[in-house]
Amino acid sequence: MNNTISIGEPWMWAAFIAFVLVMLALDLLVFGGRKAHKVSVKEAASWSLVWVSLALAFNAGLWWYLSGTVGPEIADRKALEFLTGYLIEKSLSVDNVFVFLLIFTAFHVPAEYQRRVLLYGVLGAIVLRAVMILAGAWVVQEYSWVLYIFGAFLVITGMRMLVMAEKTPDLEKNPVLKFARRHLRISDGDHGEKFTVMKDGVRYFTPLFLVLILIEVTDLVFAVDSIPAIFAITTDPFIVFTSNIFAIMGLRALYFLLADVADRFHLLKYGLAMVLTFIGTKMLIMPWYHVPVAASLAIVAVLIGTSVVASLIATRKVTK
Repeated sequence: MNNTISIGEPWMWAAFIAFVLVMLALDLLVFGGRKAHKVSVKEAASWSLVWVSLALAFNAGLWWYLSGTVGPEIADRKALEFLTGYLIEKSLSVDNVFVFLLIFTAFHVPAEYQRRVLLYGVLGAIVLRAVMILAGAWVVQEYSWVLYIFGAFLVITGMRMLVMAEKTPDLEKNPVLKFARRHLRISDGDHGEKFTVMKDGVRYFTPLFLVLILIEVTDLVFAVDSIPAIFAITTDPFIVFTSNIFAIMGLRALYFLLADVADRFHLLKYGLAMVLTFIGTKMLIMPWYHVPVAASLAIVAVLIGTSVVASLIATRKVTK
């Protein structure tokens, strides 16, 4: 089992949180976060490259700092843990993309309004995951046996994903959506990017606000899967938090990059299901065998890579 002592010093936490806040502020105030526009594939690809590059640069900087303070052995291990955790979180976030696309399509949200919804979705996701990660790290540190519960949960979730991979969820039966429609005043029609409007002196929520609620709930559901998954790699709160947040920050760009070609990656869900099943199994067999982090990284990469290649080959045959 991994050491629960964190390598994150207070200044490291403060610096990383400040970096996240600065990037969000730049997005909101400088890079068009307030301006409705359709995100092009080129823009999405550029931002995806930026976020992946920043994550890798952060990992390199972390390795360099730890090499000089605690030694190359710990630096190598922590850098590998971050890289593996980031790959897992990034891979699992692809499943969010499929559901986001389903939600936007069901509510007929124009492409130029999707960016703002996802921006607020990311803000909520960061706060939500920060709370869940810190709480999870405390629980794991105090009650290490909870990792086996996480493992069993991930195996069950992975098997369920395999069975349900081809089924499309019915949003109209979503209990959160039913509750919101029952207890909130919902206006009709298109109100642009607004989440609320005033009618005859009464505040109404717009259909776009329902979309935002579903986006936030979707991330909560996926966080329940992805956060236990990364605890299989490391129980260091700083590594868990930073790798998770980097994946979330790049989620919006990933959505716009894949939105138009999502149907070409329909087999990826099987790969993600197998990743969850593998990680859950890894946690369950820890008393008898510890799967090295490097081996976990290789297996996850192979599962995701194989499912992507298989998807592209299968859809190419169909389109010919």
